[in-house]
Amino acid sequence: MASPSSFSKAILTLACVVLLIGGTRAQLSTDFYAKTCPKLFPTVKKIVRAAIANETRMGASLLRLFFHDCFVNGCDGSNLLDDTPTFTGEKNAMPNQNSLRGFDVVDRIKSAVEKVCPSIVSCADLLAIIARDSVGILGGPRWDVKLGRRDARTASQAAANNSIPPPTNNLSALISSFQNQGLSLKDLVALYGGHTIGQARCTNFRARIYNESNLDSSFARVAKSNCPRVTGVGDNNLTGLDFQSATSFDNSYYINLIKKRGLLHSDQQLFNGGSTDSFIRTYAKSQSTFFKDFVASIIKMGDIKPLTGSNGEIRKKCRRVN
Repeated sequence: MASPSSFSKAILTLACVVLLIGGTRAQLSTDFYAKTCPKLFPTVKKIVRAAIANETRMGASLLRLFFHDCFVNGCDGSNLLDDTPTFTGEKNAMPNQNSLRGFDVVDRIKSAVEKVCPSIVSCADLLAIIARDSVGILGGPRWDVKLGRRDARTASQAAANNSIPPPTNNLSALISSFQNQGLSLKDLVALYGGHTIGQARCTNFRARIYNESNLDSSFARVAKSNCPRVTGVGDNNLTGLDFQSATSFDNSYYINLIKKRGLLHSDQQLFNGGSTDSFIRTYAKSQSTFFKDFVASIIKMGDIKPLTGSNGEIRKKCRRVN
């Protein structure tokens, strides 16, 4: 039988192991670059603001980059990596092809940040900051971003195909996708509110507007005018996911769902007699509640399996490993 001192040492060792395993999230902090890169935030925001001023849609695209990164093996900047003859990235995964964009904006931001603090700030952290700034510039809430992530040296096209929920998902599949990331029912509904500034290609909503019945007739007419029934005709035509104000971050996305004006099948699934209906009603009534919950959920999403400490690297260029 072990002596009391041996037992105490064993308990202490176990506690240290637990702290090491569970300490990843604790290593992220809002002041991570306060001393090493004090010019970080104004440098990033200036370029994000200019990009959105040039094309309002870019705000939604930059926000989507963060979502699609975090849902694939954690928030590690893996979806920024280009394919090479010897490396397959995530950009050509089905959910990302003809969807992810804004990589040139990220390149400009990374280049500018490298000038003020070389080899300090990860591309994964830049995605988190860029997402926050995009939301704020378009009228949404502000929040303090938790930072300290490092960049992946690997990517997974298969994980991107399997982890990012497609626009055809029903509610149970959406719930499962988010639960797999440690995100709750409330997180699901709050984060989908990011669609208030998004746009979708005709090919992603054609089946809904021509085949589904839980659809407002006036909204359907407008959507059909920009998306012909025939496959291959107008596939890339864009329509706002938010019928009222696709260039303003507000709660009208939820108001539209109650009116059966969800553009994607997965959008309307959030208000279709299921377990998420009550959240939709709450956010439709109170923009401030939506903003509060969106902030809590996107911070939580940003905590998904970050690389910290000596894991990963700080890429010099976001499109390739060092």
